[in-house]
Amino acid sequence: MQKIKESQNPFKWIISGFGSNNYKSSEMVSFDIDKLNNNINRFYCFNGGGVEEPKNPILQYEDGKYSILKETYGNKLNKEHVTTAITNAIESGKANIDLDEEGCYDSPKFTSESKEITDARDILDKYVSTKITYDIGDTQEVLDGDKIRGFLDVDEDYNVSVSEEKIRSYLKSFAEKYNTIGKTRKFNTTAGSTISVSGGDYGRKIDVSEEVKYILDVIKDGKTDNREPKYSQVPFCNGTDDIGNTYVEVSLSSQHLWFYKDGSLIIDGPIVSGNVSNGCGTPGGVYKLEYKERNATLKGEGYSTPVSFWMPFNGGIGIHDATWRSSFGGNIYVAGGSHGCVNAPYSLANTIFNNIDSGTPVVCYY
Repeated sequence: MQKIKESQNPFKWIISGFGSNNYKSSEMVSFDIDKLNNNINRFYCFNGGGVEEPKNPILQYEDGKYSILKETYGNKLNKEHVTTAITNAIESGKANIDLDEEGCYDSPKFTSESKEITDARDILDKYVSTKITYDIGDTQEVLDGDKIRGFLDVDEDYNVSVSEEKIRSYLKSFAEKYNTIGKTRKFNTTAGSTISVSGGDYGRKIDVSEEVKYILDVIKDGKTDNREPKYSQVPFCNGTDDIGNTYVEVSLSSQHLWFYKDGSLIIDGPIVSGNVSNGCGTPGGVYKLEYKERNATLKGEGYSTPVSFWMPFNGGIGIHDATWRSSFGGNIYVAGGSHGCVNAPYSLANTIFNNIDSGTPVVCYY
């Protein structure tokens, strides 16, 4: 081995590092395996640069479908295989070895012809062929392969899965865009001005959990579908302007109420709202009429008041007749207002009650 080492040419590949071709196999029968390993460890290919790792094929999405980019073999040597090949060569007296033939290079785990990757491509193509057109009010939102591919995961063994978490994240943004509960709305008042009204519980709310289930099922079937989302709450009018043309308008600053139905004014009149001096002012916002009840008794701390027409729209706040009042409108509400409700003359409350439906928006503003 010493003779071989002394005659080593660093520019000859691997086996020449242990002697020239002039040495006979009888001189190579006995060698020190530790010294062999030390020499192999000093090879540039194991401790230098320029090594390209083998890479599995890649699934690439383009123009609505997936293609397979071929694997890369690289030039990374497997030290264990190299050591075995050299050991065998020394023991058998070989002066040269072919690293390819000896299987000394690391190979990618999969090739572009592997069943695992071709199956994965076919599954992905099926999934991204899905197209869902959502109808929300008078607008549409399309969920197609360009977005769906972002929901898909492929692991290192080319197992394909659909991420529920990613679908949920998409739907949360989707719902944020189209939900209208509590959002600021532009509203055209009877007085002719356009104002912004915020808050309240009226509007549209998409049921995210139900839509997650739906999208998961449709993607796995590769379907095309038109759909209105499932809602946990729907507005009285499901358009872009979800207040529509049937609503109650309450101007809390002018202490006046108007009730419109199908675009026509049914009735209007003065009211008395919540007492602002003691913190009981009626909140602004857009609310939904929860229900209506004939001959109800309103109860609270220190009072129990029977009314003929009860129409709640904000928890314990609602529109009702107030026959104990002799006058309405003006500045009564400032110091002599209600506990928060909209007090109306009997005839005004009666007409509204007989023409209004549950779910009708009630727009309150100052």
